[in-house]
Amino acid sequence: MRNPCLVALLLGAVATPARSQDLGSLRAALESRIGQDTAVVGLSFLDPARGDSLDIQGGLRFHAASTMKVPVLIELGRRVDGGELKWDDSLLVHNEFRSLVDGSTYVLDLKDDSDSSMYTHEGQRLPIRQLASIMITRSSNLATNLLITRLDPKRVDATAHKLGADSIHVLRGVEDGKAYAKGMNNTTTARDLAVLLRGLAKGSAASPASTRVMLDMLLGQEFNDGIPAGLPPGVKVAHKTGEITALLHDAAIIYPPGREPYVLVILTRGLPEHDSLAKLQADLSRVVYDWATRPAS
Repeated sequence: MRNPCLVALLLGAVATPARSQDLGSLRAALESRIGQDTAVVGLSFLDPARGDSLDIQGGLRFHAASTMKVPVLIELGRRVDGGELKWDDSLLVHNEFRSLVDGSTYVLDLKDDSDSSMYTHEGQRLPIRQLASIMITRSSNLATNLLITRLDPKRVDATAHKLGADSIHVLRGVEDGKAYAKGMNNTTTARDLAVLLRGLAKGSAASPASTRVMLDMLLGQEFNDGIPAGLPPGVKVAHKTGEITALLHDAAIIYPPGREPYVLVILTRGLPEHDSLAKLQADLSRVVYDWATRPAS
């Protein structure tokens, strides 16, 4: 478990007593909203500009769903930096993958994928840049499995740990039914995703060139009824969502006008209705934004 004091030092400042008191009021407001539902929430807030950090069950483990595509993207960017790959390199689009359990083959069902366009490209080669973009903006499972097969889940996992997300687990691609049945799932905490996004926001996760490419993809996210829905119109958000039954996640870098960005990750489970979980995320996002953008004392 990461030491909260170490997190504060990594942010570059230790909260003064007045700021600690302010964080207490933020925590109270967030916990009050969380208490209005029966959902389980893991939340992590990092504000490097003001040296603030706050976790509410930030170390609680969740099925990662599609938020695992963030460490996949970062690993890809770092491979480009290292010269192993180029953004314009291509991969053959196919729909046959190996189960983590026994190596048997499985295929993805386009009806279970948030993007169907990739399936029209089977047998063709597509640029890695295009695959990564559709993995993030449309959360394509097919694009994800093509990329993670090329990158190797073990290396994706190791890179995330090296960057400080030391309890995230990236084991496999998506929709591996045999692995899911055995509990062999990609898992994460809000804190781990916040650490990875903070690395992207400050440019320490990859080179400046790859960071720009990755942030542009995250800024193009098309599913925006969680964290972005709680923000004023026009506020930029670079983020990745994830969803399976009764579970909805959003991990974001928020860019308020006139100040440096902050990171907010909200992981939720336990309510069967997507709209209820999305509204909870939007409400919590609004509370954090109002607090983070108030005049500094």
